[in-house]
Amino acid sequence: MSTLPAPTDPAKRILPVKYKSAGIVVLAFTVLMYLVELVDTGLHHRLDSEGVVPRTLSGLDGVVWAPLLHGSWAHLFSNTIPVLLFGFLAMASGLTRWIAVTALIWVVSGLGVWLTAGSGTSTIGASGLAFGWLAYLLVRGLFNRSFGQLAVAAGLLLIWGGTLWGLLPGNPGISWQAHVFGALGGIVAAWLAASADRAKARKAASNLQV
Repeated sequence: MSTLPAPTDPAKRILPVKYKSAGIVVLAFTVLMYLVELVDTGLHHRLDSEGVVPRTLSGLDGVVWAPLLHGSWAHLFSNTIPVLLFGFLAMASGLTRWIAVTALIWVVSGLGVWLTAGSGTSTIGASGLAFGWLAYLLVRGLFNRSFGQLAVAAGLLLIWGGTLWGLLPGNPGISWQAHVFGALGGIVAAWLAASADRAKARKAASNLQV
């Protein structure tokens, strides 16, 4: 019986292998947000009411649309760099994984706002998604036992750690619920991804036994 050497673990990647494609995808998503804001400006911000309206049946539609809507250009500008950076880094394991992670964060953040935010409010913005990607990046190294990913997480904390204050209530006009539930979605996504990768690695290792 012999054991063949295992290939490099893709779960511990730090940057996307197809970095140009990853950059195009994240940039396209960002451009979409700018196009939506341009249309919204032309409509005198009537789309802003299409955000997540808590505990109303019609407000559930906002779970789908809210991350694409912003209350002003300044609001959109403040989310642009986090979306570009965190979204790009979160694509290290490929587009399919990124779509699954993003969808989970998107839904968990939106539903969390719908369940817990103040009545009569309309929550919009991509910050819940950005917090979800950030949380995903911060904990994936722990789940994957990857020094490289932990080093990236430390760098992100050094630069963006101040944004974590957005997880706390008390800032008027800022949805801490979107941030908290987005981060929760990111943590769950990282755990599920790591569990799937470990299961895949065990299966591959068993197949290498000859």
